Amino acid sequence: MKLAQVKTLEIEAVKVIRFIRFFDHRGYFTEHFRKSDFRNHPDLSFMKNIDFVQANESYSKAGTVRGLHFQWNPYMGKLVRTLTGRMIDMVLDIRKGSPTFGKIILYDMPVSREADYGEWIWVPPGFAHGNFFPEDTFIEYFCSGEYSPGCEAGISPLAKDIDWSLCDKKLKALYDQIAPATKLITDKDRNGFTVNGWTNDSRSENFIYGRL
Repeated sequence: MKLAQVKTLEIEAVKVIRFIRFFDHRGYFTEHFRKSDFRNHPDLSFMKNIDFVQANESYSKAGTVRGLHFQWNPYMGKLVRTLTGRMIDMVLDIRKGSPTFGKIILYDMPVSREADYGEWIWVPPGFAHGNFFPEDTFIEYFCSGEYSPGCEAGISPLAKDIDWSLCDKKLKALYDQIAPATKLITDKDRNGFTVNGWTNDSRSENFIYGRL
């Protein structure tokens, strides 16, 4: 795996890992994951003790909104990439005591066959994760914990008390164009917790800044 860049986003724990594609007259080849690099590469020290135990793929129609999901017992970090289409990833800090608690960031992850790199976004435990899709899109993600029914919850991406101040204004405008009117969101996601509602739930004590 040949790394081009490891980028820290507006919330420090959230990273983007950019890897090189090698082109020739047939197309390109890329090695998007190598376990030893994720364990030992100096630029990926934050991944050193992460084991991926589950891999998921999803397809979303244009206008879909998913999230914002999180899990404990076991905790689940996610390494996410776009296979085709365009995903805008949503990452909300739910670590109680964090200086960015309640703040959300957006990261745009379109796919181009001509680009000389691909990207992963790393969403560690302690964050509620979701995405929205301006076009038909396939995504893939590796999980550091197996899915655990009964140990999951979600904050509605439509919750009025989410703090969007860290977000790129153009991406937020695109979200505002898609999310309020879409029918491509589950009732479970639409009716999830508010930030304040989750904070007052005893299960939120599973997510304490500095302990994850």
